[in-house]
Amino acid sequence: MRQTARLKDEIAALFAAQKLAVLSTQNAEGFAYASLIAFAASADLQTIVLATSRATRKFDNIQNNPRVSLLIDDRSNQEKDFHDAKAVTVMGVAAEVASDADRSSLASLYLAKHPYLDDFLRSPTTAFIKVAVLRYYLVSRFQEVMELHIRDENDFSVI
Repeated sequence: MRQTARLKDEIAALFAAQKLAVLSTQNAEGFAYASLIAFAASADLQTIVLATSRATRKFDNIQNNPRVSLLIDDRSNQEKDFHDAKAVTVMGVAAEVASDADRSSLASLYLAKHPYLDDFLRSPTTAFIKVAVLRYYLVSRFQEVMELHIRDENDFSVI
């Protein structure tokens, strides 16, 4: 239990320090597609939110296959990263935020981290996406991997 709490704290600290993630989606032909994107995570780490234009490949890919992954890391692009950098891979299922109540609370979370994206988030051409997190993989010290399960792969009740 202590290790789980420590792992959650490490992930939350990394997320608090980083504004951008790499989102990976899959296109209709089965190829991975990676995008740099602003994100925010809920305090309980069960949900990650992001926003994108509806006219993007990533949005189209999410519509066709909601399984996504994100990479959030603290690299500095220096040699020391091989020993010091931390990276979290998030596995989850994405869907557009549907209800007004969800949208309001999740938009507050997102805009608290990215207030400069307020106009973008309010645009009718913007899709606001929530990712129901299935699991996290934290890699540190180049090879140390820890796994944190958040929900069962078949539990999409938050979507």
